[in-house]
Amino acid sequence: MDQQPPGDRAAAGSGVPTPTCYRHPDRETGISCTRCGRPICPECMVSASVGFQCPDCVRQGTGTGHHPAAARPRTLAGGSVAADPRLVTKILLGINLAVFLLVSVRPGLVGDLTLLGRAWDPSPPPGSIEGVAEGQWYRLVTSMFLHQEVVHIAFNMLGLWWLGGQLEAALGRSRYLALYLLSGLAGSALTYLIAAPNQGSLGASGAVYGLFGATAVLMRRMNYDMRPVLVLLAINMVFTFTWGGITWEAHVGGLIAGVVIAVGMVHAPRERRTAVQAGTCALVLLATVAIIVARTMSLT
Repeated sequence: MDQQPPGDRAAAGSGVPTPTCYRHPDRETGISCTRCGRPICPECMVSASVGFQCPDCVRQGTGTGHHPAAARPRTLAGGSVAADPRLVTKILLGINLAVFLLVSVRPGLVGDLTLLGRAWDPSPPPGSIEGVAEGQWYRLVTSMFLHQEVVHIAFNMLGLWWLGGQLEAALGRSRYLALYLLSGLAGSALTYLIAAPNQGSLGASGAVYGLFGATAVLMRRMNYDMRPVLVLLAINMVFTFTWGGITWEAHVGGLIAGVVIAVGMVHAPRERRTAVQAGTCALVLLATVAIIVARTMSLT
């Protein structure tokens, strides 16, 4: 007796073929995928918003006709959920520690990397004018990773680990990295604007204070008890304005930038979230660049 091909079996007492599951040819079915139309048996049916879909269509999309990326889990700010939510924080810690060790081995590098507006450097003879106003823009960035004392880097790295890990998990890697770098750069810009041109400054704390500000905004957004972070921030601000040798401008600049960026990150409406977040970061960057340009023009 000849075997009928799959999908061409006739129902009893009828000449109409009964469809069979495209994945299980031996199983007859009256259900078809709402997206591709292929017949599917109960084992292969995946419930969708309307009807059922086959496993292939579900893998290619989300079961709702959207792009596969739409099914991926997202952070509060819309970033992708990563397997290691502290990867960027670990990298930033490593960079800070590497720069600290390098400066410890070669102390002369501090003068080349520190934030300096415009000043005369007598060495090596015959000397030269150094600083950001002389085109050494890199000092605004290198000072963000510069520490000179063990206590200084210990406190900053503790803050980076404690605050950064939580923010990276909540914002996603790219948004978190933008927050860190823009906060640090804003702290450097405010220092460049206010501090004496010949005053060398280390701006690593600016980025950490940006994390403080962002943490406060995030906790407010999630309706958490804000008292612990506010008390810690208040204590740090007291130290900022009472201890000698601290560049308070970097702390304030970083804090303000962190708050502004975090507000844009966590309060952006879902339907245009990426545009609002990118726009907020762009505005902070534009304001930072405007400060730097204005200060440079006044010094030259």
